[in-house]
Amino acid sequence: MTGDTSAAAGVREAEPVMSWRPALRRSVVLRHDRIRGCDLLLLPERVVVLHGAGGQILRLCDGVRDLGAIVAVLAERHPDAPVASEVPAFLARLREEGWLR
Repeated sequence: MTGDTSAAAGVREAEPVMSWRPALRRSVVLRHDRIRGCDLLLLPERVVVLHGAGGQILRLCDGVRDLGAIVAVLAERHPDAPVASEVPAFLARLREEGWLR
């Protein structure tokens, strides 16, 4: 078979630009559930339980900080973690879901 098959193979778009200033959409609310001890994204007719540092990452998504600044803050807090690759991918996934603008 010839031609470009990347769309058919499910290849995602390129990584987000570091100048992107992510923020939660108006219909999305980030809350901490004290009973469960985890962060939640409250969406219309849906609740998403965030595991790991998901809530910590999203608290930095204020529409003021760009992606590069968010990565820099998290890299300083977690020097041994692969934030430079994982945080942009995580935020890109949430953007694809429509939860970030």
